[in-house]
Amino acid sequence: MTIDRRTLLGTALALPVAAAASQGAQAQTRTGMTPWPPAEHFRLWPGKAPGAPARLPTPRPEMSGNPAQPELWMRGTADPIVAVYRPERPDGRAVLSIPGGGYGFVSLENEGIDVASVLNPLGVTVFVLSYRLPGDGWANRADVPLQDAQRAMRLIRANARRYGIDPANLGVLGFSAGGHLAASLTVGHDDRIYAPVDAADRQSARPAYSGLVYPVTSLSRPGTHSGSGNNLLGPNPDEATRRRYDTPPRITGATPPLFLVHAMDDPLVPLEQSLDVLAAARAAKVPVEVHFFEKGGHGFGAKHLPETAPGRGWLRLFDLWMQPHLS
Repeated sequence: MTIDRRTLLGTALALPVAAAASQGAQAQTRTGMTPWPPAEHFRLWPGKAPGAPARLPTPRPEMSGNPAQPELWMRGTADPIVAVYRPERPDGRAVLSIPGGGYGFVSLENEGIDVASVLNPLGVTVFVLSYRLPGDGWANRADVPLQDAQRAMRLIRANARRYGIDPANLGVLGFSAGGHLAASLTVGHDDRIYAPVDAADRQSARPAYSGLVYPVTSLSRPGTHSGSGNNLLGPNPDEATRRRYDTPPRITGATPPLFLVHAMDDPLVPLEQSLDVLAAARAAKVPVEVHFFEKGGHGFGAKHLPETAPGRGWLRLFDLWMQPHLS
């Protein structure tokens, strides 16, 4: 049975790759399944990821979403990976793309693979993060996605020469709950939430710039997307953890430049989630660009809007905006 995304959401320096192949094997053996991972990818953790449960979750790729436009989703990630998509003519820029899914799945195709297909021809190297989900039994569940995002940024920077990128020009681009994770990385890149593993963990996890697309940003504001907050924090979270993952109050003058995209008719993540970030950025004098579209709904990603929709070209706007903010 195909499940609509809206329905579901409403309710090391050596870069080893072999152990990540199980995800790809499952993704490629089903008829019509988008191949995953691509040939070039790397694992985040040399052994088990931090806080591993006694029984690891089982990776479960599926083709879901709109029946007319199904896309690859991933659940049950035990061995998080980063997929690498290189442009033919790289210009040194790079983006870590963080798909959404309400912290209940990861929308790899719409908000990862498709993003690379648009940005690669513009010279941008794209890394797509397939992160662990907090409800799969990991210790310190709220920190699990951010552990993976921090580690991904550090490994990419540690291996920048291999990828032909400028480590100072590595940004992040997050969608929906992935937008919350990108925002959490933006304000909490230096939070100490896992023990260092190797020399790569001496690298900075700070994005050079951050794109937040129909993002969840606050888990306590009235009208927030409660599914993301419940999945991330679990039942009865302590107040300190909740405050740490309310991202607008953590924006300061040291926060990287921000780029916001939101449809005003979004039925799942209210526009106020982006407005709060805008207000905080302006108060802290952080450079911020905003694109609010009258129509578009939620989860439009890189290619799900009609060709004639004004919001269809937002990634080109992001490309133009990135360039003056690079080192």
